[in-house]
Amino acid sequence: MKLNLDPAVLEIVPAFKLGLNHYTKITVAESPQMLKGRLQLFQELLFFDLDDKPVTDFPGIKEWREVWKSFGANPSRHRHSTEALMRRIAKQNYLSSFHSAVDLNNFFSLQYEIPVGIYDADKIIGNVTLTIGNKDSGYDGLNGRFNSLENILVLSDDEGPFGSPYIDSARTAVTEETTNALHVFFLRPSMDSTEALQLTTASGKMFTEISGGDVQAFVLHEDQPSITIEE
Repeated sequence: MKLNLDPAVLEIVPAFKLGLNHYTKITVAESPQMLKGRLQLFQELLFFDLDDKPVTDFPGIKEWREVWKSFGANPSRHRHSTEALMRRIAKQNYLSSFHSAVDLNNFFSLQYEIPVGIYDADKIIGNVTLTIGNKDSGYDGLNGRFNSLENILVLSDDEGPFGSPYIDSARTAVTEETTNALHVFFLRPSMDSTEALQLTTASGKMFTEISGGDVQAFVLHEDQPSITIEE
C-alpha cells in the first residue's frame, strides 16, 4: 500500500503533516476499564476547561480552523471532527465507550486537539492519497447520511473517498472483526517533523499496548510526501 500527499495540499499549506500508524494482528474488543475511566475523566476535566474559555481558543482547534479556511471550507458550517467532539463535551454530552479502537481514536483526538481517523486496512482498496475534495467528493458517513466533501481534505483509495478530518465513511469503519488498521493523525502544521513522529509513535505504542499486534509509524510531509507500507 502506497500512501501519498497530493502536491496540491502542500502548495496551499507547505508545512502540512500527516501521521500514519499501520497496525497488524490487532484485537478490537470492549475497552478495558482503565481506558473507559481515562476517557471519562478526560472529558469531565475538559468540560470544566470549556467552561472557562471557548472551544475556538484551544490552540489545536484554532490552528485547524485556519487549515480548514486555507482549503476553502467554512469551519463554522463544517466543523472538523475534534471541534465537533469538544462542542459536544461542552454540553456535557459525553462520549460513551464504543470499542477499544474508537475509544483510543477519540482519546487521541481530544488529547492532541487534532482530527484523528482509524480505518480497517483490509477494506481499503489499493493506494491511498490525501487530497482536497471537489464538488463530486462524498460518501455515506458514520453519521448515517451522505456527506459532501467539497473543499475538505479527503483520504481516497482506488475505489474513492473513505475518510476525512470532517467525518469518516461507513465503508472502511473499524469493527470488532478488524485485525489490520490504518490510523491517521491530521497533525498541526506548526509541529516540526521530529515532534510529529514522536506523537505518532507514542500513540501507536499506547494503541498496541491495549489492542496487541504490531505497528509501523510514519509521517508524511513536504520532504517525504509518500511512503510504501509492505503488507
